[in-house]
Amino acid sequence: MNLKIRELTDVERDRARGLLAGRWGSPVIVTCGTCHQADALPGFVVVANGQLKGLLTYQVAHGDCQVITVDSLVEGHGIGTALLETVLALAHSKGCRRVWLITTNDNTAAIRFYQQRGFELVTIHRKAVNESRKLKPSIPERGIGGIPIRDEIELERRIHEEPGSTDAGDAQ
Repeated sequence: MNLKIRELTDVERDRARGLLAGRWGSPVIVTCGTCHQADALPGFVVVANGQLKGLLTYQVAHGDCQVITVDSLVEGHGIGTALLETVLALAHSKGCRRVWLITTNDNTAAIRFYQQRGFELVTIHRKAVNESRKLKPSIPERGIGGIPIRDEIELERRIHEEPGSTDAGDAQ
């Protein structure tokens, strides 16, 4: 598959909005008690043969880059990986300390996918989805494989370390 990755343009926002509504229930994504209007955020699209095959939305704030959504419409062709590599390069060019994201406890395939690409589990926000449902009641009670959706899992990949910082996990 001949993949082309480019920035999400205003012309593609309607297609992105439709993709987000179909995959996430609406273009509103809730993470850590914050609503994100994903179809209004900057992003990257993957296009093959004129068809939208993938979308990643993100925001840069406070020296970090948060990935809000990642969607690959064709599994196993490197679309998700290519989108992540693109946002990692962007975050690096902007001097971000890290790229981070949230997924839910039921999404074990995504947790595995991100870890295989160098992301580390950093925080489990226990029962955070209960709070998120107050902002987006359409979040289902059960998710993939019938697992109750309760927790938000935060993963990150470090890009630039702050001067003088150390990783306590490296201490011997």
